[in-house]
Amino acid sequence: MRREPTDTLLVIDVQTDFLPGGALAVPEGDAVIGPINRLAAAFPHMVLTQDWHPPGHASFASRHAGRRPFDTVAMAYGEQRLWPDHCVQGTPGAALAPGLQAERAELVIRKGHHPGVDSYSAFLEADRRTRTGLAGYLTERGLTRLFLAGLATDYCVLWSALDARAAGFETYVIEDAVRGIDRDGTAQAFAAMERAGVQRVTSADLV
Repeated sequence: MRREPTDTLLVIDVQTDFLPGGALAVPEGDAVIGPINRLAAAFPHMVLTQDWHPPGHASFASRHAGRRPFDTVAMAYGEQRLWPDHCVQGTPGAALAPGLQAERAELVIRKGHHPGVDSYSAFLEADRRTRTGLAGYLTERGLTRLFLAGLATDYCVLWSALDARAAGFETYVIEDAVRGIDRDGTAQAFAAMERAGVQRVTSADLV
């Protein structure tokens, strides 16, 4: 697949807490690092996202008496899944994954930093009103084609891909450069992305 000057590699949440052994480990999460590094060298533009929660974030199960990780609760903006404490600002778990070659990244979007609102998408937080500014950044720079990689397929990659399409970007997900938390959830995520017009490619198609 031919590279275009308007192509951007969007790398989502490849952070220590999402790797095996981390606070919210994605199975085989570390397997995305190699493909992403190869892609990073080939793409004209690269943008990263980074989960960046303050201590005691509202999405943490530890904030809710009697609740456990993966329970759901009602928030002002809708149903919220609760998570283990993870990617807390300034902690080793919030750092970009060791070995991730992020030097060419032109922008890092930190999300989930509002104490009372979770954030999966690179474009909109979970209240579906608070924008990260990524769509405006890409539009002002004339970057129209996005290729998504990272963690996790069934949450942050999914939400980012759907929002990218809704914002009018030509959007691809790189199958071998993403991993999901749950197998069934991952299959459902790919189906939802396909319905929205997100296309699937592999790293071998691109480099």
